Amino acid sequence: MLQRTALLSLLLLSFFAAAPSPAADPLEFRIVIQNHRFVPAEIKVPAGQKIKLIVENQDPTPEEFESYSLNREKIVPARSEITVMVGPLKPGKYEFFGEFNMSTALGALIAQ
Repeated sequence: MLQRTALLSLLLLSFFAAAPSPAADPLEFRIVIQNHRFVPAEIKVPAGQKIKLIVENQDPTPEEFESYSLNREKIVPARSEITVMVGPLKPGKYEFFGEFNMSTALGALIAQ
């Protein structure tokens, strides 16, 4: 009986040791919308990794986080925040904008 328990424990241990480890959490970056502007306007991020963007709108009006190059479009309600997942990105510049204030709400992710 003891040998059977030891063998079962060994099999379970080897199964979990061979199981793939969970993927690393994506890197997190924060962008704040203040006075209809993205702050910071440019964020440098590592290329080849998944990115979690937290977009916090501190303005009393809604804004939109939109990017053609990132293929993302999401409303950010007034005084709230959203999460936008992107990547892994190739090296380059990925512009985004706020559609409700296109002349001021401009920014970019720079993957390097």
